[in-house]
Amino acid sequence: MMDLAQAEAGLLLLGLLFLFLGMGVWIGLALMAVGLVGIIALPMLITSMPAMPPEKVMGTAIWQSLASWTLAALPLFIWMGEILFRTKLSEDMFRGLAPWVQRLPGRLMHVNVIGCGIFAAVSGSSAATAATIGKMSLPALTQRGYHVPMAIGSLAGAGTLGLLIPPSIVMIVYGVAAEVSIVRLFMAGILPGVMLMVLFSGYIAIWSLLNPKLTPPRDPPMPFRAKLRESGQLLPVVLLIGFVMGSIYLGWATATEAAVFGVIGALALSAWGGSLTVGSFSASLMGAVRLSCMINLILAGAAFLTQAMAYSGIPGAMAAWVGAQGFSPYVIILCLTVIYLILGCFIDGISMIVLTVSVVLPIIQSTGFDLVWFGIFIVLVVEMAQITPPVGFNLFVLQGLTGKGIFEVAKNTTPFFLLMVVGVGIVTVFPAIVTWLPTTMMQR
Repeated sequence: MMDLAQAEAGLLLLGLLFLFLGMGVWIGLALMAVGLVGIIALPMLITSMPAMPPEKVMGTAIWQSLASWTLAALPLFIWMGEILFRTKLSEDMFRGLAPWVQRLPGRLMHVNVIGCGIFAAVSGSSAATAATIGKMSLPALTQRGYHVPMAIGSLAGAGTLGLLIPPSIVMIVYGVAAEVSIVRLFMAGILPGVMLMVLFSGYIAIWSLLNPKLTPPRDPPMPFRAKLRESGQLLPVVLLIGFVMGSIYLGWATATEAAVFGVIGALALSAWGGSLTVGSFSASLMGAVRLSCMINLILAGAAFLTQAMAYSGIPGAMAAWVGAQGFSPYVIILCLTVIYLILGCFIDGISMIVLTVSVVLPIIQSTGFDLVWFGIFIVLVVEMAQITPPVGFNLFVLQGLTGKGIFEVAKNTTPFFLLMVVGVGIVTVFPAIVTWLPTTMMQR
């Protein structure tokens, strides 16, 4: 059970963390500072906590957290997305998908959902997915007279698929932090990703049927051969997705090796499309380096803080306390959902994961939830945080694309936020949606 000293120590660390973040200290450095205070000061509060040399604990924790072959996949997948972000893929996506959705209620609005789903499979980034698809689809939909709030909302919601449909940066971070198989997480994200796409497109179709005057008439019919010709531009991207993800699922390559193939394929695709220049290559490389360094700094700081908390026994004591209260597993999941949504109003998704995993995982394990399932649950909740003001990244992306206020964009996104809440409920009640595919594939 958690004693008074451990509770006081936990509140002290939490208060210090918020103090540093409020002062504008980088998250990674704030985590290291709190961990350093924990290693030095907590033995004075918790008599059972051993006094450890802070420099040795810090060095060991940071080295072990970053010297990982699995983690090498992170900058490579980020670079692949950065390369494709600078291609003409958004134009090809719109031209290739538009002829096939004309008969669906909502028509070209579905391009946002399907396009984001496809780009998510080569990006791993929510903001990049929304920006890539949005820079072509929003002007095209607006020019054709589509309902602008629905176009904005569908793009912001579907853009979050970049975190769920593999390869996902957030999944890699969770897998490294929780020591869970990246391959299993990638497999587990496919069906929930498809489920969200169906929910989004279903809502667009129903909304269109209820508001026919807000949906423009469909474009003139196009011969089947012309449709195939327009869609031909998507073939290289589909082949790249199939090769990268197929090599992982079939066991031909690890996630890191597949990421190398993905970078090579993305460079070839960019060169074939005529968008690979010295400038675009340099910009994509620098973008990947900046984001990777930011994530690695957060992971290093979180590893040090996790080590300090492990010595204090706070996570185990908290798990024991929660177990002693007799809470239903579903009540715990509901509480965690609320906590993550509140955190999402103030910090980004990756920081949310590394800040909470060390404390939350013992609780989840004590309730019997599968850690792969919980990884997908966290990704879904982080997706919701991406469209939650005031720091939802996708909201800022759409604000930049449209020039509208952040809260107006958030209002347009509300229906899709609620659909994601429904999605969390579905995977909680029916966890096999998450666990069936990785279990089946790993048994082959």
